Amino acid sequence: MCGGIEYKEGGRILRIYFPNPKAALPVRRKSGDVTWLPWGRRETESVPLPQGGWARLESIQAGKWEKYHPRPVLIPALRFMEKDDRRVSHWFEVPASEMIQGLVASINDDSRVYVVTVQTPPEFPHIHDRWPRLVARKSSPTLAATKNP
Repeated sequence: MCGGIEYKEGGRILRIYFPNPKAALPVRRKSGDVTWLPWGRRETESVPLPQGGWARLESIQAGKWEKYHPRPVLIPALRFMEKDDRRVSHWFEVPASEMIQGLVASINDDSRVYVVTVQTPPEFPHIHDRWPRLVARKSSPTLAATKNP
C-alpha cells in the first residue's frame, strides 16, 4: 500500500513514512518544480478529507472521490516501502522512467495528497494486497483505467 517513500533532494536522500503525523510528499508541478503536500489525513485530524494516505484506483473511477475535486499528480520517488503481514519492511525501486501516481484531494482551503493504489503484481502477493500505481515519468497523469506496468 506504500507506507514510505525515498526522495532525493539536492544531495540528500529523504525517507518519508506515512505514520509520521507531519508526513508530506513531494509532488511534481507541470513546470517540473516540486512542491510538498501533507500525505493524507490521520484519524486525529478534523479535516473533512478521507482518513488514510491511499486512494484505490477503482474507487476514484467509481466517483467516490469526486466531492474532493481530485487532481492527478506525480510523486517523484526513488523507492517505495511496503510492509508484509509480519510488519517487515520491503523497499522497491521506482524505475527511472516512472513515478508514483498521486491524487490531490481538496476541500475548502485544505489539500492533501494520497497515493493511488492498484492490485499488487502477481510476484508480490506475499508482501501486500495493494501497490502504488506507477506511471510514465513524462506523462500527464490521469485517473483513467490503465494497466499498472
